[in-house]
Amino acid sequence: MGSGIDPRSGSQGTDRGGRPSTGRRERAAETRWAVGRVRRDLIVLVASLAVLAVCTVIVADGKVGPTERAVFHAVNGLPEWLYRPMLFAQYLGVLAMPLVVALGALAFRRWRLAAALVLVVPLKLAAERVPKQLVQRERPGTTVPDAILRGVHPGGLSFVSGHAIITFAIAGLLVLVLPRRWGVVAFVLAGLNAVARVYLGAHNPLDVVGGAAIGLALAALLDLVFDVAHKRPGSRSEQPQEERIS
Repeated sequence: MGSGIDPRSGSQGTDRGGRPSTGRRERAAETRWAVGRVRRDLIVLVASLAVLAVCTVIVADGKVGPTERAVFHAVNGLPEWLYRPMLFAQYLGVLAMPLVVALGALAFRRWRLAAALVLVVPLKLAAERVPKQLVQRERPGTTVPDAILRGVHPGGLSFVSGHAIITFAIAGLLVLVLPRRWGVVAFVLAGLNAVARVYLGAHNPLDVVGGAAIGLALAALLDLVFDVAHKRPGSRSEQPQEERIS
């Protein structure tokens, strides 16, 4: 004799229409979100490391090729009135900047984002050592004829740019939680910092490209660990329309 309970009823995880219950839909949505997040972060991580590898191979001999030199002169030779804006943009990549942004994240109770930003500092210090051991390339003041130096040291290892690591790591994390337009602003500021380092004569173009690649790789790695956005796909805004209306 049957018990009178249909195994396909809402008590077994479906509603009266035979559709998955709200709880099951939310769990399925969370699983899809987690899988998509991991896939995205792995793609960014692999792509960034590939860009870094290409840059490392190109500059492995410590020289600055003609194409890179031409790009350097085009940026380094921009008008002098840009000095102050570029100097300001340079400060976006100082070592304390992730901690400053982390304080802002704490103010908005973004605990995961704040933790990731704090870890950018030690990870940056560790990550930049590897390419500097592999590539012994000096700064433009030594490697590029007629380089214009604006308050930067002419010597020292140039590949990769630590400033670019920091700014692109910050941008890569912020874009996960900010509205799209502000995420774009974060990357524009990171790009301006990279341009500023070339304009001031501190780095060659591939130095900042390599640094940007490391920064994005760090952001992807940190998101894999912390799930910075920590979205809830089963939230009210993502439920089916007919359910929201009812």
